[in-house]
Amino acid sequence: MPRLVLISDTHNQHRQLTLPDGDVLIHCGDFTGTGTARQVEDFVDWFVARPHPHKVLIAGNHDVTLHASFYERHWRRFHRAREDDAAIRARLDAHARAGALHYLLDREVTAAGLRIYGAPWQPEFCGWAFNLPRGAESARVWAAVPAGLDVLVTHGPPLGALDRVSNGERVGCADLAREVFGRARPRVHAFGHIHESHGALDVQGVRCVNASSCDLSYAPTQAPLVVDL
Repeated sequence: MPRLVLISDTHNQHRQLTLPDGDVLIHCGDFTGTGTARQVEDFVDWFVARPHPHKVLIAGNHDVTLHASFYERHWRRFHRAREDDAAIRARLDAHARAGALHYLLDREVTAAGLRIYGAPWQPEFCGWAFNLPRGAESARVWAAVPAGLDVLVTHGPPLGALDRVSNGERVGCADLAREVFGRARPRVHAFGHIHESHGALDVQGVRCVNASSCDLSYAPTQAPLVVDL
């Protein structure tokens, strides 16, 4: 019975976490503050050193250097001097090729016998990385999610599942929800992004997990979540 250990939105505070044992460690994005080389390297060094046999990672909207076209246009918003974003992505890819981790950008991998698909996108959010306008473009991305997955990893939540912000509004993605609860139906859907909605629940037969490690104040107070499959 493979055990998933799920974290997300650690925002450079990964070294403050205590992780339970498990077979697959999954991070659902926003592992940095603004994706500098130093931030990415520190996280990756920590992540690959964890004892979990399989490690799966996607990016989030804060990991701006991993979204090449976005960073090309908007790097001045985040950094005084441009980071060598190509080198940052190349180093992450090198770890993936070496088998130290699985970095998923709209693709599937098999780990611990589980089919896992990862994608970093979410609806437009304050002009950060990996954002999509709601509607046709978002629907196209989520239509590519394979059916029959064991685990779907996204950064943002589907509409209606652990997606309430502090004022009570639901901000999840309707296009993602339509695929998750309709056609694709993964056994587990893991995500983060909305720090206030940390937790797990079953929605229409899909185990939904908001694994945000940081709370609304960006303090890493929310425990990693475990799912046994």
